[in-house]
Amino acid sequence: SLAADGQKKLFDHAENMSKPVIAAVNGFALGGGLELAMSCHLRVASDNARMGLPEVSLGVIPGYGGTQRLARLVGKGKAMEMIFTAGMIKADEALQWGLVNHVVPQAELLAKCNDLATSIMKNSPTALAAAIRAVNAGFEPGADGMQREIEEFGKCFGTADFKEGTSAFMEKRKANFTGA
Repeated sequence: SLAADGQKKLFDHAENMSKPVIAAVNGFALGGGLELAMSCHLRVASDNARMGLPEVSLGVIPGYGGTQRLARLVGKGKAMEMIFTAGMIKADEALQWGLVNHVVPQAELLAKCNDLATSIMKNSPTALAAAIRAVNAGFEPGADGMQREIEEFGKCFGTADFKEGTSAFMEKRKANFTGA
Protein backbone atom coordinates (compact mmCIF):
# COMPACT_ATOMS: atom_id res chain seq x y z
CA SER A 1 0.00 0.00 0.00
CA LEU A 2 0.98 3.63 -0.41
CA ALA A 3 1.13 4.20 3.36
CA ALA A 4 3.32 1.17 4.00
CA ASP A 5 5.63 2.02 1.11
CA GLY A 6 6.00 5.67 2.14
CA GLN A 7 6.38 4.71 5.78
CA LYS A 8 9.27 2.36 5.03
CA LYS A 9 11.06 4.39 2.37
CA LEU A 10 11.06 7.78 4.07
CA PHE A 11 9.66 7.94 7.59
CA ASP A 12 11.13 4.72 9.01
CA HIS A 13 14.35 5.41 7.12
CA ALA A 14 14.74 8.82 8.81
CA GLU A 15 13.87 7.39 12.23
CA ASN A 16 16.44 4.61 11.91
CA MET A 17 19.31 6.56 10.36
CA SER A 18 22.57 6.03 12.20
CA LYS A 19 23.22 9.78 12.31
CA PRO A 20 20.82 11.99 14.28
CA VAL A 21 18.29 13.79 12.08
CA ILE A 22 17.09 17.25 13.15
CA ALA A 23 13.83 18.69 11.81
CA ALA A 24 13.56 22.46 11.47
CA VAL A 25 9.84 23.28 11.63
CA ASN A 26 9.03 26.70 10.20
CA GLY A 27 5.46 27.77 9.49
CA PHE A 28 2.90 25.02 8.97
CA ALA A 29 3.67 21.33 9.54
CA LEU A 30 0.41 19.56 8.85
CA GLY A 31 -0.36 15.95 8.05
CA GLY A 32 2.56 14.28 6.31
CA GLY A 33 4.81 17.27 7.06
CA LEU A 34 4.33 16.79 10.79
CA GLU A 35 4.66 13.03 10.40
CA LEU A 36 8.02 13.56 8.69
CA ALA A 37 9.16 15.89 11.48
CA MET A 38 8.08 13.32 14.08
CA SER A 39 10.18 10.64 12.37
CA CYS A 40 13.27 12.80 12.96
CA HIS A 41 15.28 12.36 16.15
CA LEU A 42 15.00 16.01 17.24
CA ARG A 43 12.60 18.79 16.33
CA VAL A 44 13.24 22.53 16.55
CA ALA A 45 10.36 24.89 15.79
CA SER A 46 10.28 28.58 14.98
CA ASP A 47 7.92 30.61 17.12
CA ASN A 48 5.55 30.98 14.16
CA ALA A 49 5.20 27.20 13.65
CA ARG A 50 1.78 25.56 13.66
CA MET A 51 1.44 21.78 13.79
CA GLY A 52 -1.44 19.41 13.32
CA LEU A 53 -2.78 16.18 11.89
CA PRO A 54 -5.98 17.21 10.05
CA GLU A 55 -6.55 13.87 8.30
CA VAL A 56 -9.83 12.99 10.07
CA SER A 57 -11.35 16.14 8.57
CA LEU A 58 -10.63 14.54 5.17
CA GLY A 59 -12.11 11.16 6.08
CA VAL A 60 -8.82 9.35 6.71
CA ILE A 61 -6.33 9.00 9.56
CA PRO A 62 -2.64 9.89 9.68
CA GLY A 63 -1.07 7.12 7.59
CA TYR A 64 2.66 7.67 7.84
CA GLY A 65 3.14 6.75 11.49
CA GLY A 66 1.36 9.80 12.87
CA THR A 67 -0.94 7.96 15.25
CA GLN A 68 1.98 6.03 16.72
CA ARG A 69 4.75 8.61 16.81
CA LEU A 70 2.50 11.39 18.13
CA ALA A 71 1.27 9.21 21.01
CA ARG A 72 4.86 8.23 21.85
CA LEU A 73 5.95 11.87 21.92
CA VAL A 74 3.03 13.56 23.68
CA GLY A 75 1.09 10.73 25.34
CA LYS A 76 -2.11 8.95 24.35
CA GLY A 77 -4.59 11.56 25.59
CA LYS A 78 -2.96 14.56 23.92
CA ALA A 79 -2.42 12.58 20.71
CA MET A 80 -6.06 11.56 20.58
CA GLU A 81 -7.20 15.13 21.21
CA MET A 82 -4.96 16.48 18.47
CA ILE A 83 -5.99 13.79 15.97
CA PHE A 84 -9.71 13.80 16.85
CA THR A 85 -10.10 17.60 16.66
CA ALA A 86 -7.94 17.89 13.50
CA GLY A 87 -6.78 21.15 15.05
CA MET A 88 -3.45 22.90 15.02
CA ILE A 89 -1.26 23.73 17.97
CA LYS A 90 1.23 26.56 18.24
CA ALA A 91 4.94 26.09 18.81
CA ASP A 92 4.84 26.94 22.52
CA GLU A 93 2.13 24.34 23.11
CA ALA A 94 4.10 21.79 21.07
CA LEU A 95 7.06 22.46 23.37
CA GLN A 96 4.94 22.01 26.51
CA TRP A 97 3.54 18.75 25.14
CA GLY A 98 6.99 17.39 24.22
CA LEU A 99 6.33 17.41 20.48
CA VAL A 100 9.32 19.67 19.83
CA ASN A 101 12.63 19.98 21.68
CA HIS A 102 13.10 23.73 21.27
CA VAL A 103 11.22 26.84 20.10
CA VAL A 104 13.23 29.79 18.84
CA PRO A 105 12.50 33.02 16.95
CA GLN A 106 12.15 32.38 13.23
CA ALA A 107 15.40 34.18 12.42
CA GLU A 108 17.31 31.83 14.77
CA LEU A 109 15.82 28.50 13.60
CA LEU A 110 18.65 27.27 11.38
CA ALA A 111 21.31 28.58 13.77
CA LYS A 112 19.75 26.59 16.62
CA CYS A 113 19.65 23.46 14.46
CA ASN A 114 23.30 24.03 13.49
CA ASP A 115 24.24 24.51 17.16
CA LEU A 116 22.59 21.20 18.06
CA ALA A 117 24.26 19.45 15.14
CA THR A 118 27.65 20.91 16.08
CA SER A 119 27.22 19.73 19.67
CA ILE A 120 26.19 16.25 18.50
CA MET A 121 29.08 16.00 16.01
CA LYS A 122 31.63 16.27 18.83
CA ASN A 123 30.53 12.84 20.01
CA SER A 124 31.29 9.33 18.82
CA PRO A 125 29.41 8.41 15.63
CA THR A 126 29.59 4.78 16.73
CA ALA A 127 28.00 5.56 20.10
CA LEU A 128 25.38 7.85 18.53
CA ALA A 129 24.28 5.08 16.16
CA ALA A 130 24.14 2.62 19.07
CA ALA A 131 22.07 5.07 21.14
CA ILE A 132 19.59 5.54 18.28
CA ARG A 133 19.19 1.77 17.94
CA ALA A 134 18.74 1.34 21.70
CA VAL A 135 16.18 4.13 22.10
CA ASN A 136 14.22 3.01 19.03
CA ALA A 137 14.15 -0.58 20.30
CA GLY A 138 12.07 0.56 23.26
CA PHE A 139 9.32 1.47 20.81
CA GLU A 140 9.50 -1.58 18.54
CA PRO A 141 6.69 -4.09 19.06
CA GLY A 142 8.13 -7.25 20.56
CA ALA A 143 11.59 -5.76 21.10
CA ASP A 144 13.17 -5.60 24.54
CA GLY A 145 14.59 -2.08 24.76
CA MET A 146 16.55 -2.78 27.94
CA GLN A 147 18.14 -5.87 26.41
CA ARG A 148 19.03 -3.92 23.26
CA GLU A 149 20.60 -1.21 25.43
CA ILE A 150 22.76 -3.82 27.17
CA GLU A 151 23.81 -5.27 23.80
CA GLU A 152 24.61 -1.87 22.27
CA PHE A 153 26.51 -0.81 25.40
CA GLY A 154 28.64 -3.94 25.18
CA LYS A 155 29.34 -3.44 21.47
CA CYS A 156 30.79 0.02 22.18
CA PHE A 157 33.67 -1.45 24.19
CA GLY A 158 36.69 -2.22 22.07
CA THR A 159 35.75 0.15 19.28
CA ALA A 160 38.22 2.75 18.10
CA ASP A 161 35.82 5.45 19.29
CA PHE A 162 35.74 3.97 22.80
CA LYS A 163 39.53 3.81 22.93
CA GLU A 164 39.83 7.38 21.65
CA GLY A 165 37.13 8.69 24.01
CA THR A 166 38.66 7.14 27.12
CA SER A 167 42.20 8.17 26.09
CA ALA A 168 41.06 11.75 25.48
CA PHE A 169 39.32 11.82 28.86
CA MET A 170 42.42 10.52 30.67
CA GLU A 171 44.67 12.93 28.76
CA LYS A 172 42.29 15.86 29.40
CA ARG A 173 41.86 16.64 25.71
CA LYS A 174 39.01 16.68 23.23
CA ALA A 175 38.33 13.38 21.52
CA ASN A 176 38.89 13.02 17.78
CA PHE A 177 36.37 10.36 16.78
CA THR A 178 36.62 8.44 13.52
CA GLY A 179 33.37 6.52 13.73
CA ALA A 180 35.05 3.14 13.96
